Amino acid sequence: MTRLRANCLLLLAGAVWGMGFVAQSTAMDAVGPWTFTAAKFAIAALTLAPFAIAERRAAAAPVPAATRLGFVAVGTLLFLGAITQQIGIVTTTVTNAGFLTGLYVVLTPILGLVLLRNRPHWVVWPAALTALAGIALLGGGSLTALNGGDLLMIVCALFWALQIVFVGMYAGPSGRPYTLSFVQFSVTAGLAAIGTLVLEAPTLAALWQVWPEILYGGVLSTGLAFTLQIVAQRYTTAAQAAIFLSSEALFAALFGALFLGERIAAIGLVGCALIFAAMLAVELVPMRRRWGRQAGAGRA
Repeated sequence: MTRLRANCLLLLAGAVWGMGFVAQSTAMDAVGPWTFTAAKFAIAALTLAPFAIAERRAAAAPVPAATRLGFVAVGTLLFLGAITQQIGIVTTTVTNAGFLTGLYVVLTPILGLVLLRNRPHWVVWPAALTALAGIALLGGGSLTALNGGDLLMIVCALFWALQIVFVGMYAGPSGRPYTLSFVQFSVTAGLAAIGTLVLEAPTLAALWQVWPEILYGGVLSTGLAFTLQIVAQRYTTAAQAAIFLSSEALFAALFGALFLGERIAAIGLVGCALIFAAMLAVELVPMRRRWGRQAGAGRA
């Protein structure tokens, strides 16, 4: 798979997550954050189970123990990011949630550099800042007074960034993307289920009330989108992946306008343009050097 196709898959994942934000916000009217997280990730794990089984049967060797532990670590980071975001959404504004969660765009290349000594292409740094500015403008260009939910969103952004970095570490070398997806979903569902039993008391009536949101969240925004992320990150860098995944803010605003009647202000349209420009930059600027080499070879 080419890097262009991989980044297109990441863009698709961002679109699915953007639509998932609509389902995520409406579901909180009937169930708690632990219940919703446990239910949708359990469905995601069930969705990926047949693919993981087929992948295991086709594999020449079992997954090494160290790699399995890495898969569990990815799942733990996914759980921490998902639950802090879900809890934080209850007590913060949509504007603050969109902007503060988007901090992972900048945190991902920083963590990749600090933890793995991965130096991204120079264009990633200005592109990440441009995407972050676009997310801020898309949310209205300002932050209201920070509260506990906002702090959770900042912590959530850190966990999302770590999850992206760890996926980059294990997705390619393991060669088992469906197994990684299944493990991370199962870990998240299990940990969220424990929290549900301790902190919440969901009823079947409440779950039935939001079954469309849970089904979309489990099959598409979790099962499909996170698997697309894992598959795509085998062929692109974590820093570039973060920028393309940040398109979820753009798609969330678009779907919010289409399905919830929300309006995108003029400053939000500028934000959309900045996010789009950042994605084009990380895709096209590195190609210039390749084109230059090819042109030089042609002249020779």
